[in-house]
Amino acid sequence: MTHLPAIPPRVRLPDQQREELNQTETREWIDSLAYVLADGGRKRSAELLEALDAWAYDRGVPIEYKQSTPYINTISSGRQPDYPGDMELEHRIRNIIRWNAVVMVIRANKASDGIGGHLASYASSAELLEVGFNHFFRGAGAGKDRDLVFFQGHISPGIYARSFLEGRFDEARLNNFRRELQPDGPGLSSYPHPWLMPDYWEFPTVSMGLGPLQAVYQARFMKYLENRGLKEKGDGKVWAFMGDGEMDEPQSVAGLRFAAYENLDNLIFVLNANLQRLDGPVRANSKVIQEFEALFRGAGWNVIKVVWGSKWDELLTKEGAPLIIQRFERMVDGESQRYAAFGAKELREQFFNTPELQQLIAEWRDDDLAQLNRGGHDVQKVYAAYQAAVQHKGSPTVIITRTVKGYGLGESAEARNVAHQVKKLDFEAMKNLRDLLDIPLNDEQVEHLEFYHPGEDSPEVQYVKAQREQLGGFMPARQAEYPHPTVPDGKFYEEYAAGSGERELSTTMAAVSIMSKLLRDKQIGKYIVPIVPDEARTFGMDALVPRVGIYSPRGQTYTPVDSGSLMYYKEAVDGQMLEEGITEDGAMASWIAAGTAYAHFGIPTMPFYMLYSMFGMQRVGDLVWAAADQRARGFILGATAGRTTLAGEGLQHQDGNSHLQAYVVPNLKTYDPAFAYELAVIFEHGIQRMYVEGIDEFYYVTVDNENERQPAMPEDHERVREGIVRGMYLFQPAADAQGQELRAQLLASGPAMGAAQEAVELLKKYGVAADLWSVTSYKELHQDALLTQRWNMLHPTEDPKVSFVASQLDEQSAPGVLVSVSDYVKLGAEGLNGHLSRKLWTLGTDGFGRSEAREELRDFFEVDARHVALTALYALKDEGKLKGEVVAQALQDFGIDPERQAPVLR
Repeated sequence: MTHLPAIPPRVRLPDQQREELNQTETREWIDSLAYVLADGGRKRSAELLEALDAWAYDRGVPIEYKQSTPYINTISSGRQPDYPGDMELEHRIRNIIRWNAVVMVIRANKASDGIGGHLASYASSAELLEVGFNHFFRGAGAGKDRDLVFFQGHISPGIYARSFLEGRFDEARLNNFRRELQPDGPGLSSYPHPWLMPDYWEFPTVSMGLGPLQAVYQARFMKYLENRGLKEKGDGKVWAFMGDGEMDEPQSVAGLRFAAYENLDNLIFVLNANLQRLDGPVRANSKVIQEFEALFRGAGWNVIKVVWGSKWDELLTKEGAPLIIQRFERMVDGESQRYAAFGAKELREQFFNTPELQQLIAEWRDDDLAQLNRGGHDVQKVYAAYQAAVQHKGSPTVIITRTVKGYGLGESAEARNVAHQVKKLDFEAMKNLRDLLDIPLNDEQVEHLEFYHPGEDSPEVQYVKAQREQLGGFMPARQAEYPHPTVPDGKFYEEYAAGSGERELSTTMAAVSIMSKLLRDKQIGKYIVPIVPDEARTFGMDALVPRVGIYSPRGQTYTPVDSGSLMYYKEAVDGQMLEEGITEDGAMASWIAAGTAYAHFGIPTMPFYMLYSMFGMQRVGDLVWAAADQRARGFILGATAGRTTLAGEGLQHQDGNSHLQAYVVPNLKTYDPAFAYELAVIFEHGIQRMYVEGIDEFYYVTVDNENERQPAMPEDHERVREGIVRGMYLFQPAADAQGQELRAQLLASGPAMGAAQEAVELLKKYGVAADLWSVTSYKELHQDALLTQRWNMLHPTEDPKVSFVASQLDEQSAPGVLVSVSDYVKLGAEGLNGHLSRKLWTLGTDGFGRSEAREELRDFFEVDARHVALTALYALKDEGKLKGEVVAQALQDFGIDPERQAPVLR
């Protein structure tokens, strides 16, 4: 930096003279900066200010960093681009959509009182959406440049009303809003739900907070696909619309810093700040827009504020502009909401509340004041913000728009605290709305709540269609079309059917081995997406790192400390693994992006997300449900699974409940395999169904960390393979069981298999011959049993069907008592009771975990071999086949204290 001459001592001057000098000095600096701005542009001006800032900071000048800019528009009127559309025609289009959206909700509630729906959210965001639909959102026809749009969930009536105008829906469809089970045709789901409308919605967003988080990782995955050469590089954007109240959700802000770190300049958030939550103001005593600006600027985002409409520019360009800006700064949101609710009179008396401010509007009538609108309702302001956002490079952009909740809905809803709950408007309110929107319907038509369509050949319809054609087709639209890959056949997995011989390995390591082999496959290897939340070494995935690399848009700009080792830490622009850091939510959002790429980009990526099973389903359950709704495909691997397999960790880490939590997701297949060959069959089966047959399901598979010799698959492979997929198969028949009176059928899964195998030997000492079954999925067995029961009930005159589990445990082929043991809570197996010819006795790990070794843990939870054998003996006693004294002796033999407290109570 150039050295400046020594600064002379400051001359003492009278206060007035000093103030005049300060003003002159300030004016000269501003004039100098104005010259730089005119000559060198904004970038050079910013460089100069940064240089001055650094110089001053180095000399101890206390420069306060301001995260918030003045409470005015980021883009001044002088920097606005010309609006490219027909503003008058677009205004008519918005009015038609507003009308039909309101009519649709009111008709639904008139047909079925209390059916619900929302009016106020779309009313506040119509301009934000329509500018996007007409000029920015690029559909599938745009190819590599197509956009993805996360629509705010509560605005669905407006999106449906637009599709009606476009001819995609007819009146009958609109009449079935929130009535999806009507006999006269398909309905419209309450909110964006791809499961219910698979050709229309792409993202479920109404579980608030999940849209913003998923948008971040969708934008990142778009870059991932491009950097790996799976997708042609384009200029597509991910748009996410959200409300200011939604930003209270932790997930809404969880990915902000990550988005900036990844330089996601293909990501645009549009934050609709109508200042109201469901119950009332978001931040009544401050300004939420300023809060959001500070949050996003601090996280490294490009922030564009759209606060005030064009009429305000007349005041902000006058000499009194500083007074207006000062008044903006003093205003709080609770006050601002009143101006929106009560109009010009309130604004004149309360906002312009000094003589100086009154002077600025001395010649203004109330009609003039009424035009002082919010920026989010001004299409010129919105267009300028969107244009700046799509042109911005280097970081994500948030556009914070000031709107009015219930805009245009009249006194019953506009800017009122009850706006979110308004579902109905009376006849007078509807007539007023008709007049306000200039809809050509007479009073009788209004009273009958008629929709309005201007006709297929009308200028309005022709305009919206032409704009969408130019931008690549209608939106929203979901197209699940992709080239079905050639997947490995059974020979690919043969090594796992042979067992591990003398080598010991856990099912976690077996899963990594299969994944590693899939990554090397010439047909689908490139589609495999390994995902891990900073636990690669814990799960044994570290060997994959130097081979496939960790994805990083920056590549690796340093030499890793372990660069000389075999398994060094490798980051690469085309890296295949997603190492997400300590964020299960973020990793799950990545999994969803990878699991839905087949529908968004026609690329059948296959995500394998490995996580601590305890931190899976219970921590990201809402995202798992969203994945199901989106028809995501792939594998979630719950590692270090089971309550007793993870020695030493204790209460927080030991998982005995994730299968129960996974059970409630309808299209989530759940498996708890005990052996490597079972894993191989599950992976082969899942890949075939999801990516070749195109079935919309996904898989939760738990794997443990207990090293054991992996057995070979029993003979009769076809029977075993069918049993693995359907939920159970006979793994080990009882030896010399012919003619024995005392029989037992032991059902075991996952980490509990070892205890069951030992129990078989213990029972021999009491004259009991036990068959051993491997149960890979209680959910599959239970659902099949329920479906069988339902079929039989609905076909009472036909021969009843037999469920798979009942056929396997038939008393003739599988005699004796039934005992199941699992490293999960008992309720999973208990679901089979009532579907079998006799009682199933269940053992499981109900209760809190403990920090201990495996043997002690299994004794504590009463799932070790002794308790399995004891349960079988007691079941035989309960059937009258053994005396109580035999069971009492077993208690002594096994050293089990009959008076100790149950683990679930401890």
